[in-house]
Amino acid sequence: MSRMGELVIDMISYESGELDSDDAMDLFATLIKSGMAWTLQGDYGRTARALIDRGLIDEDGDITPLVLEVDWL
Repeated sequence: MSRMGELVIDMISYESGELDSDDAMDLFATLIKSGMAWTLQGDYGRTARALIDRGLIDEDGDITPLVLEVDWL
């Protein structure tokens, strides 16, 4: 399956509440890196911004070590 196909499946799983916190963090890191977080419907952008503001993901979409210390979901 293509990376885009995997991303769509991850997004559907996220919206259905089926992703664990690690997979959700990976999803948002990917969306931030690609810039898609800012073009999708509002919840994605708001969640991405909240993760950046809390220091869990940096502006480049890299997951920070702080994520190991925080239960963010």
